[in-house]
Amino acid sequence: METEAIAVDYYQLVRSTAREMLDNSRFNLTQEFIQHGKISVYSHCMSVAIMSVRIAKFLHIKTDYESLIRGALLHDYFLYDWHDNPDGRHNLHGFTHPSKALKNALEDFDLTKRECDIIKHHMFPLVPMPPMCREAWIVCTADKICALQETLFKRR
Repeated sequence: METEAIAVDYYQLVRSTAREMLDNSRFNLTQEFIQHGKISVYSHCMSVAIMSVRIAKFLHIKTDYESLIRGALLHDYFLYDWHDNPDGRHNLHGFTHPSKALKNALEDFDLTKRECDIIKHHMFPLVPMPPMCREAWIVCTADKICALQETLFKRR
């Protein structure tokens, strides 16, 4: 069982990394778009980053925490409202947004190979190529857990 002090410690690590991104990019735009229910993309990405760290720590997985957190925060960096879809261009959002998120992230940040892998493959198995590093597998799993929670329990 994790202690409250450890939980606060990695929560603060995620928050400080997000704060750096907010100050130096278009990352603040993620607060304007809805992801699931009434949850913003920003809140979703924060939840995925925290869940990713929790998974890695709980399972004692040797992890590059900086890449894990940055990749989790940027995994949905697509910067559009996929619910606003009058012309049908976002019909395949689940399949296409990882490549859009990676393109945007590469424009705004210097990314490691791990961070690119996290962003590009977080929608496996919808994207056919599986994650290539443990951090990407962790974020892929955390994303599904958080999306399920947000979709089922946080719609109001």
